[in-house]
Amino acid sequence: MMSELFMAGLIAVKEYIATHVLTCLVPAFLLAGAMVTFINREVVLDHLGAKANRWKAFSLAAGASFLVAACSCTVIPVASGLYFSGAGIGAAFIVLWVAPATNILSLVYTGNILGGSMVAARIFAALFMAFVVGFVMSTVFRNEEAPVSPSPQNNPGGSLISRKEVLLLVLLVLNLLLPNYLVTSGPYVHKVLVWAAGSVVVAGYAWKTLPLEKIKLWLGETWWFVRTIFPLLLGGVFLVGIVGHVLPETWIQNWLGGNGLAASFLATTLGSVTYFATLTEAPFVDTLLKLGMGLGPALALLLTGPGISLPNWMAVAKVFGLKKALVYVPTIMILGTLMGWFFGNFFF
Repeated sequence: MMSELFMAGLIAVKEYIATHVLTCLVPAFLLAGAMVTFINREVVLDHLGAKANRWKAFSLAAGASFLVAACSCTVIPVASGLYFSGAGIGAAFIVLWVAPATNILSLVYTGNILGGSMVAARIFAALFMAFVVGFVMSTVFRNEEAPVSPSPQNNPGGSLISRKEVLLLVLLVLNLLLPNYLVTSGPYVHKVLVWAAGSVVVAGYAWKTLPLEKIKLWLGETWWFVRTIFPLLLGGVFLVGIVGHVLPETWIQNWLGGNGLAASFLATTLGSVTYFATLTEAPFVDTLLKLGMGLGPALALLLTGPGISLPNWMAVAKVFGLKKALVYVPTIMILGTLMGWFFGNFFF
């Protein structure tokens, strides 16, 4: 029995490495590293303060969070750093939610495994939830904003990103998307060839336009993502293979099948207490879909699985305070349930 489970996990890892690492993860890690390296964080922070316009601050927080690849626990230092540096509580909790629930790495990987319609639903649902969470937190705790405010001298200003670096990001995005969208059928080697051609273009452009020190910094940030996320990802895929081997189809069909509120609530609850490393949620949901899970509950699990977890609850309570955790977590669970039900019945 144990050998069967071990082999099921190994087979899942083998299939994953063979079909996703080169054309999906490698360019995604490079893109994430480039964003951390080239985007001016001081300019971003300057627009997230408690006194900033809510719509602008919330929009910027949500948009910037797409660029932060973090799990529900590792995002807490980022969000708390923003909050205690002067960002409004609404903007800080938007980062706390969106970065793990819907970052660019998870979106690309979701599209690669589950298709474009699930990506679109995940984006719209996460953004809607982000703005609701931001307004709820900033309204309920309007008298409890962070005690430290950013002073003008601490914000050097400048541009968000240079034109040369913008073009590099565009090339990285294209290299991330084209292999999977230009080659939709045929041997996997065709995707590899498209990826290889794009990689040559990216490398040539970077070498001609960027100083060597910036390239080293970019690769260093990229390596941080690789060593932090990739081992967790392989472990998650291994566990997914085991779960798919032992989980009874009838249980999934009976409890998570269809698009009812109860199924979405159960999926949301499952995701809310379970820890998912970044990117591990997509293969897990794919396995459950093959066993009979409904598309609405699948979306709910995609959102809450990486977005919050039991360790996340405890850390949020410790860093931001118990009252904030008691408002934030139920708000996410209610919204996740409603999003799963809505998209399951009216979108898919």
